[in-house]
Amino acid sequence: MRIGVPREIKDGERRVALLPAGVAAICAAGHTVLVERDAGAAVGFADDAYRDAGAVIVAAPDAVWECELVVKVKELQPAEYGRLVAGTTICGFAQLGRDPALLGAVLGARVRIIAFETIRDAQGSAPLLAPMSRIAGRLAPFAGAQALGTDHGGSGVLLPGVDDVPGANVVVIGAGSAGAEAALVACRLGCCVTLVSRGAARLRAAATAIAATGATIAAHTTADLGADAFAAALADADLVIGAVLEPGRLSPKLITRTHLQSMRGGSAFVDVGIDQGGIAETSRMTTLSAPTYVEDGVIHYAVPNMPSLVARTATLALAAAALPFVRRLAELGVAAFDADPALAAGVMTWEGAIADPRLAADAGVEARAAPWRGR
Repeated sequence: MRIGVPREIKDGERRVALLPAGVAAICAAGHTVLVERDAGAAVGFADDAYRDAGAVIVAAPDAVWECELVVKVKELQPAEYGRLVAGTTICGFAQLGRDPALLGAVLGARVRIIAFETIRDAQGSAPLLAPMSRIAGRLAPFAGAQALGTDHGGSGVLLPGVDDVPGANVVVIGAGSAGAEAALVACRLGCCVTLVSRGAARLRAAATAIAATGATIAAHTTADLGADAFAAALADADLVIGAVLEPGRLSPKLITRTHLQSMRGGSAFVDVGIDQGGIAETSRMTTLSAPTYVEDGVIHYAVPNMPSLVARTATLALAAAALPFVRRLAELGVAAFDADPALAAGVMTWEGAIADPRLAADAGVEARAAPWRGR
């Protein structure tokens, strides 16, 4: 199989989907890997390293996109739509649900999209999404700390406080991979943290893990907390971190404009789940080059590729998680989806049809089940 690795072009994106060591393993199995020039340069993997691993380095991106399998990091960008070739399989974080234009381009081009965010292992966990979510969660309090600075229009609150001045009030919404990490980091910084989640099991697990470090945290399910207490917690917060993500579906809008208007001017809101549309009525996507905006007096940070701030660490984690799935696809082709339910869970679109039922429901169409069968 011919496998292409393009250079990412999303604003601020520096990660690469495969490392030279992974390329070497794939080439040793008899496959051909084409890597776009400088695809890994920003994270310290030069073209020579890929060449030494057996890859073909190409200057023109079209050669990469003409491969049967394209492995990338972030969702397709408008400048890449014209390079799509019908029947090509594209693996990466897809984010189709929040962008009708992107979904339309993918369906119109009749490509196959395998979404990293919806691949599931036998235990039901997300082996590719989880490490990126943990990184984003660990970064979220620091992004909030920056947004709270007066140079960004923030209220000037120092997260850990100082001397007799207490740490900031931080509310984290969501207790999955991102939310649990955000809450833990905020606790370690000395903040007064409230963790809120719709799911009791995840909330309990996160709160127990944080308490085991010696930190103090208030943890509530949304049902137990109630609407009035939830609104009061947001109104009292210096920083709110939204970490609710439903892979393959648009995020629920848990924070209303009224909630935001109740917060003190200059407070900050970091929406980690902006990839799926975000959890606030005021959420809209920003970029690493222009990460914040102010609405209703609150500094919003809504960057969809936060892990690229620590691109080398994120690349090492992502490439290691992705390699087994890429090798399986290269070895088995479409038979990989019946052989591996984890990969099958990642199939979002297939040559003009939507395969994922959650995406289909959001798009208002009927899903085409297991479209790779019978080919």
